Amino acid sequence: MRGKRILLIIGGGIAAYKCLELIRLIRKAGGAVSPVLTRAGSQFVTPLAVAALAGEKVHGDLFDLSDEAAMGHIELSRAADLVVVAPATADLMAKMAGGLAGDLASTLLLATDTAVLIAPAMNLRMWQHAATRRNLATLTADGIAVVGPNEGDMACGEYGPGRMAEPGEIFAAISARLGDAGIRGGRLAGRRVIVTSGPTHEPIDPVRYLANRSSGAQGAAIAAALHALGADVVLVSGPATAPLPVGPQIVAVETAQEMLAAVERALPADGAVFAAAVADWRVAGASDKKIKKGGSGTVPALELVENPDILRWVAQLPPGKRPALVVGFAAETDDLVANATAKRAAKGCDWIMANDVSPETGIMGGPENAVTLITADGAEEWPRASKVEVARRLAARIADVLDAEGVA
Repeated sequence: MRGKRILLIIGGGIAAYKCLELIRLIRKAGGAVSPVLTRAGSQFVTPLAVAALAGEKVHGDLFDLSDEAAMGHIELSRAADLVVVAPATADLMAKMAGGLAGDLASTLLLATDTAVLIAPAMNLRMWQHAATRRNLATLTADGIAVVGPNEGDMACGEYGPGRMAEPGEIFAAISARLGDAGIRGGRLAGRRVIVTSGPTHEPIDPVRYLANRSSGAQGAAIAAALHALGADVVLVSGPATAPLPVGPQIVAVETAQEMLAAVERALPADGAVFAAAVADWRVAGASDKKIKKGGSGTVPALELVENPDILRWVAQLPPGKRPALVVGFAAETDDLVANATAKRAAKGCDWIMANDVSPETGIMGGPENAVTLITADGAEEWPRASKVEVARRLAARIADVLDAEGVA
């Protein structure tokens, strides 16, 4: 990031405080920050605090005569290597999607031809509102990159998606967007890793499908963590609800068969992490027309066939084609270690990340995970932590193995 300039637009939300740490991370890495503080943003962080950390003037007024004499808002927007909006509030996203330019922040965003990265943050109802979903779709179609939001406790007392990504996650997304040499020269530089994530949807007819509750959050976090260490990451994702990370190559799939084909195309690789919750079965001969409910109360019979076992297929590839490290996941509701150990032996993979997805744990679809790493040496229980932290720890362990000769 050395020599790069970030135009940081700080929106009006409680998550604005995280931008102070983000500024510190950017400057520590050798980057420069041009801060823009919206009027609402200044209610949460002060211009003095932002200026002290950025080491530069804080901009906030569209009609600042000293700046505008030289068309300062145009220069601000074009002098940056990347424009970052954090927090990207629902209001800011709506202005961006609608092309409004009523204040300095929105004018800069409309006047720039520089790449833009947003870190959304808002109440979960606002994030889930149809208007915000439409605006997000418009922004991503316009080529704007998105990092987060995460799930978790809100300042308003509610829980769910809408928390702004952590400063370290935003910094990694900025680095990925810039192609930062420091990140690309990380411990996994030159290594290729495949990650699968999310559920699969197995069609019954054009409007119904078999699926599971996986959000894809853990797989997305793993892909981001591996990329942050410099790996060339291919993320094969089913229809997940969690946001996809910035940086890895994304391959979107629907079904288990499509996921297998995408993994096969992504080979060869140095490592593979199979975090996807692939449906075990699919409907044989799915109907191409909607199955109607009869008036007699007769329930249609669905014939199920087994889906391909992607983990086992990759783990049992011959030497030279098999990744050096193959990691699977085992979602269990009872006898966690015994079942995961048996799965590792049956699949032929090197590691199994076992997690208890009993309803009372809140792990399936939640922001945290509690895993036990199963290897040839036995079981290693990890403390419960955020899925982002679990991903970072797993990525570091993968780097340890791929740095060394052979597979532990």
